[in-house]
Amino acid sequence: MRRSSARVRLLATFAGCIALACSEADNARPDPPLPGDGSAAATIAPTGAPNARRDLAEQMAADLEALRGPSDGGGRAWIERAPEGRLRAGSAARFEFIYEAGPLGIAQGGHLFFQPPLWGWTGPGAPDRPGGLAARASAVSSDLEIVADAPDAGMLRVEITGRAMRAGERIRIHYGEAEWPILVGHYAQRRARFTFWVDGDGDGIRGLVSDPPSVDVGPGPARQIVAHLPATLRPGEAATLRVAVLDEWGSSGVELEAALELVLPDSVAGPRRIELLEGAGGIAQATLVPQEEGLLELTVRGPGGLEARTPPTLVSADADQILWVDLHGHTQLSDGTGTPEDYLRYARDVAALDAVAITDHDHWGIPFLDQAEENWNEIRGAVAKHHEPGSFVALLGYEWTNWVYGHRHVLHFADDGPLFSWVDPRTDTPTELWDALRGLPAITLAHHSAGQPVATDWRIPPDPELEPVTEIASVHGSSEARSTPRPVRGGIDGNFVRDALSRGYQLGFVGSGDSHDGHPGLAQLSASSGGLAAVLAPERTRASLLTALRARRSYATNGPRILLDVRLDGQVMGARLTKRGGNLEVQVAAPAELAVIELVADGAVVERAEVEGRSTSLRFALPEDAPERWLYVRVLQADGGAAWSSPYFFAEE
Repeated sequence: MRRSSARVRLLATFAGCIALACSEADNARPDPPLPGDGSAAATIAPTGAPNARRDLAEQMAADLEALRGPSDGGGRAWIERAPEGRLRAGSAARFEFIYEAGPLGIAQGGHLFFQPPLWGWTGPGAPDRPGGLAARASAVSSDLEIVADAPDAGMLRVEITGRAMRAGERIRIHYGEAEWPILVGHYAQRRARFTFWVDGDGDGIRGLVSDPPSVDVGPGPARQIVAHLPATLRPGEAATLRVAVLDEWGSSGVELEAALELVLPDSVAGPRRIELLEGAGGIAQATLVPQEEGLLELTVRGPGGLEARTPPTLVSADADQILWVDLHGHTQLSDGTGTPEDYLRYARDVAALDAVAITDHDHWGIPFLDQAEENWNEIRGAVAKHHEPGSFVALLGYEWTNWVYGHRHVLHFADDGPLFSWVDPRTDTPTELWDALRGLPAITLAHHSAGQPVATDWRIPPDPELEPVTEIASVHGSSEARSTPRPVRGGIDGNFVRDALSRGYQLGFVGSGDSHDGHPGLAQLSASSGGLAAVLAPERTRASLLTALRARRSYATNGPRILLDVRLDGQVMGARLTKRGGNLEVQVAAPAELAVIELVADGAVVERAEVEGRSTSLRFALPEDAPERWLYVRVLQADGGAAWSSPYFFAEE
């Protein structure tokens, strides 16, 4: 029997936009609505982050308790008319959809809901369109009466008014008109989904219509080139140069048949031209062999004035290997774009990452990952397929999207691993999550911890084994400190990462994209900030990465591939030390002009050196009687790019 207490109205999409890239694109859209399936509710604890979103947590808990009626989510929908030819990102288009009622129909007062894909698609609620709508509905049966409106910009709501809608009857959704076309989203992707819900009995509780219609979206025209080499090489070591032609928003798949010129120094053996072949999607690679030690940068020139320069590569016989890693990003299986398969291919073939993780939300998106086993299995299968130890590391993960204690992503460093949802009362607090993960080759990372969309509850000490590092920069901005470049929105005094270090937490630093555009490793192409982790690991394997992260042998950037080497009397960054003082050696090579290198200790900048050029070496002499408990190096480029070394930690006197 339906419980009246469970009658929640889920008519509006979630407030706020999870990814900063949404507003950066000048196309802010509400987040996806909440489907749910009636499982056990989460416990809403009285403690939490300073800006905890208890309203969202309580809405989710109520949705989990809500009982769906047999007609909720009934029927089917399909595309009746779509643009001819290949659909392009950012193009104008018109669609018509047909919804057909299921065997139980829709009661008078019930509703049909329609939502287009996220990230740049014109929302149904559009004030500049006739009636304030970019989508409208019409009944195929002449005596069926309906009324359509937009409860928010991202959704069309159709109410069944005059009589009940009978089984097999149809409603036509017009999305865009000849004189008022809609705009296709910014990002190329396969399987962009149009979502339908049905509140079949009119009680305000709706269900998802299964098998939603979808379209493939191709990239726009060629607008940029990216080119990458590994961060570190040894003289005589063969390296793969990866080159990709991208559209305005960073999507790959641009079809361009052309020759690319490689401008190589005499000390590098390899071809001077590479061909972009038909069907290769604008992606090419070449094998190069540097013969001499030093910093290496290459220029790639293409047609129409397109040009790219590789970030600096250190060629050295004894340098520690640096791996470029993105540990945080989303696909269309939660609230991002693109398939897991395409996400991993982009990370490997376009961004030239050494390792990457997919971290779709556990309980956020359409549908929820913790309620869609087929989606979790798709992610697991894609990770297993693309993982190549020694060459490319693919990690299984997810985001524990807790709106009370803050968001963390969970990374598994094995072939498989469990998904512990934050709405499960057994794992709805950080300590319960860590207890569930204990003994597994896994870690967690807090992110956007200082501000929006929800901060981290730093009153709960991070587990020293399971949370050895924290994400300091992403598309949301930086959570380092109030003075940080490109700060996170809504930063809260006392809740920055420096404040967490001052609490005595020994956390290393990583950056990662938190991208929702299908572009891991290059999130900054369509946002003002990105995020990358540089991990000092001797091998491209899961075990080597896990060991390095647990030892905090890592540093963070907000997107640019800055080479940073920091040694305190020979000790690598992230080390715990018993002896104070010594010589701190800093070496930097950046892809853009440097501005400042700073030494931060116990929450304050204690040394500051203005620098010029794109590479430098500095030495800071640290006194033996220095009182600091921790210190790290911050590198600032003139354009706002930044890097942060993991801190050194000193034993208390």
